[in-house]
Amino acid sequence: MTQIPNQPAVCDKPCSGGVFPGNGHPRLIVVTGGPGAGKTAVLEIIRKDLCEHVVILPEAASIVFGGGFWRLNTAVGVRASQRAILHIQQELESIVEGERKWPVCLCDRGVLDGLAYWLGDEADFWAAAQSSLAAEYARYHCVIHLRTPTEEHGYNHDNPLRVETASQAALIDEKIHKIWSGHPRYHMINSHPDFLVKAEEAVRHIIRELPPICARVASADAA
Repeated sequence: MTQIPNQPAVCDKPCSGGVFPGNGHPRLIVVTGGPGAGKTAVLEIIRKDLCEHVVILPEAASIVFGGGFWRLNTAVGVRASQRAILHIQQELESIVEGERKWPVCLCDRGVLDGLAYWLGDEADFWAAAQSSLAAEYARYHCVIHLRTPTEEHGYNHDNPLRVETASQAALIDEKIHKIWSGHPRYHMINSHPDFLVKAEEAVRHIIRELPPICARVASADAA
């Protein structure tokens, strides 16, 4: 039987629990950071240790630009690509909320990341999102922000979709910090010369934000 491509990235471990946390809606956890921060790598690392109740949302920008969307540096081009990214992010999250199969969703970036890349009036962003800062803060359970390293401490261009210089990446990372830092459950993970140290700290923060039964599975396997 042919395997259908582009299926949800559900984590690997079995789990005995099945109750949705809190108000019955999936717990959305944002893993964010500037270009080269290592968020996607952290999500790849943690997938093997988390249980089947956790699904990982792919980065919307990678879907857009990896699929051939024009990447123009004009105001019109940037706004068009950011609207595409925004709507893909929202629709991916709507699948998780509508399917009700996964109590926890780890999001490779969140809706508010778009503000760090937006050109023009912020009001236009909110009009495109049909949302507000307060609504987006309320939407996400917590935010794990991995800071972007400097050129001297690990910033690289290994990802072919990454076009930013180290200084440009640092500016974007600072914008992301300003945008998300008002969230009541915002956690910042500073860069470290050894990426595994940074990744392990991020993993610990993610596990702490899981429902108790899922956290126990993750803690046992990560130990």
